[in-house]
Amino acid sequence: MTSETVVDIRDIPFHTADGGTASLSDYGDKVILIVNVASKCGLAPQYEQLEELQRTYGDRGFTVLGFPCNQFMGQEPGSMDEILDYCAVNWGITFPIFDKVKVNGGGAAPIYKALKKAKDSEGAHGPIIWNFEKFVLTPGGTVHRFRPTVKPDDPAIVSVIESNLPS
Repeated sequence: MTSETVVDIRDIPFHTADGGTASLSDYGDKVILIVNVASKCGLAPQYEQLEELQRTYGDRGFTVLGFPCNQFMGQEPGSMDEILDYCAVNWGITFPIFDKVKVNGGGAAPIYKALKKAKDSEGAHGPIIWNFEKFVLTPGGTVHRFRPTVKPDDPAIVSVIESNLPS
């Protein structure tokens, strides 16, 4: 289960892997799954399910956005080139991977400061607890939060995606 929270975050800027600037508004009315990723995490096999979602729904108004993060036991220590190579070689990732971010603390990326206001299925909000915490943003601005152990292909996530895709 998930809880819904409306958070206006589409215009918050963040950095692309090549040093440019982007925002969620660049993705129009797509359903967006935002996830903090780490290549050396035990949850890294979730990349496969994230990519499967991208391939299944990408041409229907959906995208995954990956944000590498090294805050949890140093599990994303590589350079951006190393991270992008890892994603391509090991998982065949086609969805965008952005610049490495901090998700917690004073130096947290603004996008994550906003996302942390969203509540999960238990009504809890606040700090990101680990790698692969997922947020699904609907075109109407509702944010659905899923904790790291909820797999990307979990029926609760798939239901939110499918119910918000254009007809």
